[in-house]
Amino acid sequence: MDFLQKLRHFVYFSGVSALLSGCMLGPDFHAPAAPITKRYTETPLPPKTVSVTGAGSAGKSQQFVTNKRIPADWWYLFHSREITRLVEAGLANSPNLAAAKASLRQSEESYHAQVGNLMYPAFGAVGLGQRQRFAGNSIGDLASSSIFNLFNATVNVSYTLDFFGGNRRQLESLKAQVDYAAFQLMAAHLTLTANIVTSAISVASLEEQIRITQKLIHGQETQLNIIQQQYQLGAVSKVNVLSQQTLLEQTRATLPLLQNSLSQALHTLSTLVGDYPSQSLPKIYLEKLRLPDKIPVSMPSNLVKQRPDIGAAQALLHAASAEIGVATANLFPKFNLTANEGWSASTPGSLFQGNNKVWSWGGEIIQPIFQGGSLRATRRAAIAAFDQAMAAYRQSVLQAFQNVADSLRAIETDARNFKANKLSERSAYQNFVLTKAQYRLGGVDYLNLLTAEIQYQQTSLARIQAQAARYADTAALFQALGGGWWNQTHQKDKEKT
Repeated sequence: MDFLQKLRHFVYFSGVSALLSGCMLGPDFHAPAAPITKRYTETPLPPKTVSVTGAGSAGKSQQFVTNKRIPADWWYLFHSREITRLVEAGLANSPNLAAAKASLRQSEESYHAQVGNLMYPAFGAVGLGQRQRFAGNSIGDLASSSIFNLFNATVNVSYTLDFFGGNRRQLESLKAQVDYAAFQLMAAHLTLTANIVTSAISVASLEEQIRITQKLIHGQETQLNIIQQQYQLGAVSKVNVLSQQTLLEQTRATLPLLQNSLSQALHTLSTLVGDYPSQSLPKIYLEKLRLPDKIPVSMPSNLVKQRPDIGAAQALLHAASAEIGVATANLFPKFNLTANEGWSASTPGSLFQGNNKVWSWGGEIIQPIFQGGSLRATRRAAIAAFDQAMAAYRQSVLQAFQNVADSLRAIETDARNFKANKLSERSAYQNFVLTKAQYRLGGVDYLNLLTAEIQYQQTSLARIQAQAARYADTAALFQALGGGWWNQTHQKDKEKT
């Protein structure tokens, strides 16, 4: 029988053995059932949020739409070219995203490497040439010299029979780790885009707040000058001067805090888009943002399929389940097949002569008998790791439902808060306009006009904060629902010019 025939028989026997080794010890993984709950919040949400007329896009009501498709590029819904450019820059340049992609590639290649190691016969070729000496009396009269040359050329084949499924469970664990890396990449993508959007909204809001605060300080400074003049004329007491001065300094104290917050928000945004803080960013105006009017609300049973962090936790749970099978299979025998065939001679010229052919076939069984209880302890540790992964999975599900509930409730209360602040701003503005008309007619003094203007600016400051909260919490809901990564193939929502 020549070598090729023997090799075919070996491969055939290995394949038959692999088919016969269908037993896989350990638990078969089943994804945990989705939570049985009909809603996210403790009380039902209204069909839509409240609205306020005359407030532009920020005053629109937002309708809660069950099972509405979440676009993968959901940031387009804000209709901001600047935000879109920032997100695209972040997706192209973020080191965190690049690291997550590399981690996925590493997991995939590690899996493929182990598939080759564990599921297929290993073939190798060995060439050997050596000159050696041995003790002549060790082999009696069979050798006339204790120094000789030896040349070998052999091909070897080895295969491990996976009778108890340990190798397949190990591959199952590695495949689950690939899934984990894929979900981690999705989570990094979602976190990056959401952070860019919310940071951009924060920058726009802080710039508006700083602008209003500077006007507020200017008005209060003018008020203080007038009150000081009145005090010098004896028209008011020192208490009035000190009260106004206290109010002015309190307002001044807020400006450095706002400016520092703006600097930090800009630095954060620069880092998110993969740039240095010294680089300039596109200007974003709060008033130019569009508030999405239809809010998707996924069914609670679908949330576990949409959240990348839940998918990652489930992948780790799957890997832990497979590791129980690996530890269980290690308690049982291992079967190895080996074969070698080649040539051996004392000179290179005679190496491949027929009478110099050598071969060997063999099988090996390894049964652990006593290892100090380490194998069973390893299995118990694998079971404990599975219990830990299950607890982590349940926690990630609970956290996801909390995120969605918080975001939904925030959107509903943000609308009411914005309406109240907008109506307050509108009333303050009307009062300012009337006071200005009275001042022109001589009905009130300049101090009253300044007071009305300052009240209007204070209400504008509160309205800006409420408006930014509507945008930011809407973005937070898209993140809480998973970001629509499963809709990557759908056409982008076009922003209006």
